[in-house]
Amino acid sequence: MRAVVQRVSRASVSVEGQIVGAIGRGVVVLVGVTHGDTEEQAEWLARKVAGLRIFEDSAGKINAGLLDVEGAALVISQFTLYADTRKGRRPSFTDAAPPEVAEPLVAHFAQALRDHDVPVETGIFGAHMLVEIHNDGPVTIPLER
Repeated sequence: MRAVVQRVSRASVSVEGQIVGAIGRGVVVLVGVTHGDTEEQAEWLARKVAGLRIFEDSAGKINAGLLDVEGAALVISQFTLYADTRKGRRPSFTDAAPPEVAEPLVAHFAQALRDHDVPVETGIFGAHMLVEIHNDGPVTIPLER
């Protein structure tokens, strides 16, 4: 599994003109699933995201986590994280898991974050989504398990 974590001041996701998920301070997590990924990997990734110390503490140091700042997560499935651009100009997405594999793992990741007491909003798997991200910093962290 791959994730791109972006620290945000706020973020939302819309489908067909309707907001389906929105958060204030927290993180947007773009999640990609490849062949052979497991629920264990989703749980590891959720623990990592929940514990990332990427927010400023009271001393102004980047030393606080999501729970410390009472932040939330907006989880968005992102198969394009497994784009292969080594040949030509058109990316190949054969490394991305098929929807019937990816969807339950993304849902498991979101639930695992909730199990760590992180409030979670999500997009709609497979939908054309418009994601509004107010990247704070900017801070963007890639993760892979």
